[in-house]
This record gives sequence, structure tokens and C-alpha cells, in this order.
Amino acid sequence: MSIRRTTSTRRAMAAVTVTAALTLALASCGDDGGEQPRSEGSVAPSGPATTPSAAEDKGEPQQEGTAAGESVDPNVKLAEARGEGLTLVIHQAKRDSGGFVTVQGTITNDSEETRNSSGWVGSESLLAAQNPNSVAGATLVDKEGKKRYYILRDTESRCLCTTDIPPLVGGRSTPVFMQFPSPPRTTTEVDFNLPTFGTTSLKISG
Repeated sequence: MSIRRTTSTRRAMAAVTVTAALTLALASCGDDGGEQPRSEGSVAPSGPATTPSAAEDKGEPQQEGTAAGESVDPNVKLAEARGEGLTLVIHQAKRDSGGFVTVQGTITNDSEETRNSSGWVGSESLLAAQNPNSVAGATLVDKEGKKRYYILRDTESRCLCTTDIPPLVGGRSTPVFMQFPSPPRTTTEVDFNLPTFGTTSLKISG
């Protein structure tokens, strides 16, 4: 083999080696070794077009099962509503920095008959299907601003409220919570309604 052919062969082998090394380096940069996080849908109220949009992802509340995240004093009575042998006492209606209002209360069965929560979910079929035995039908009304605020729900229509409420036998109580988009800070009082209960007025704190 001539010196010229040997030199050419060595150059070709060196080029192949460099190319392979660069390919491996680029492949390593493109793979971080982990699964890409899924994009979560932001929480927003649905329903009629007049429902205001919720705040963006910042301060987004987490969905709860059967109790609110923050404990409240059960002896505080902010408002009261009655309906079908039941009493709903509101302990707190609090605005937070994320642009939400959380309403917390207790529903008590004052009768001797067992009562269930089937009527509290409201008339929205999808909401009712995704949130059986819940308080998803609750609304807030800003009479001054002439706006109605519906319960917050995620992209799959799961409400940010108490769900899976068991039937209440006579004398039993259950804690409930509901989250809504926050009215303007200039609005400090709203009307609260839960289906089958009377309407009551709430003062928003925070």
C-alpha cells in the first residue's frame, strides 16, 4: 500500500470518528432523561357567557374532596339559609390574593328524616354528572355590578367545591366549601344561593 493511500484512509477514518462523536453529543443534549410535564388546564368557571373569567394560573386553588383547605370557627355565623328541613350556616366568605372567593359553611339536617344532596348540584347536566352529591349549583350575585358568579370548575367540569356528600340523617351535619371567581374589590357584599335553600346575603372579607 502506498503512503498516499494510507494517509487518505487514516483521514477518512478520523472524519468518521469525529462525525460519530458529534452525533452522540447532539443526542445527549436533546434528551434530558425525564418525561416532559403535561400542561395542566387553568381553572375557570363555565356556564353562561356572562360568567367572568377566573384569574390566570397564579394562585390557582387546589381541588378538595369533602372539606375546605382552611379550617374555620364553626361558631361563627356570617349568614344562614334554610330549605327542606335543612339549615345552611355560612362561617366565612373570604377573598384571597389569587382572585378567588372561598365560602365555607355547615349544612345541618334539622328534621327527623334522612336528606340527600341531589338537588344541590344545580341544573347544568355536565356539572351534575361530574360532581354527584355536591354543592356545585351554588352561585354568588353581585347586585350592584349586575353579575352572577358560578362555581369554579376545571377543564373536565369537576367543581372546586365539596363533593360526595353522604345522605344526612336527622340531626347530622356536614361541612361544605365552594370557590368562585372574585368580584371586584369594591364589591363587599353579595347574595349567595344554593339550590333548595333560600337566598342569603354575605359580606366578603379580605
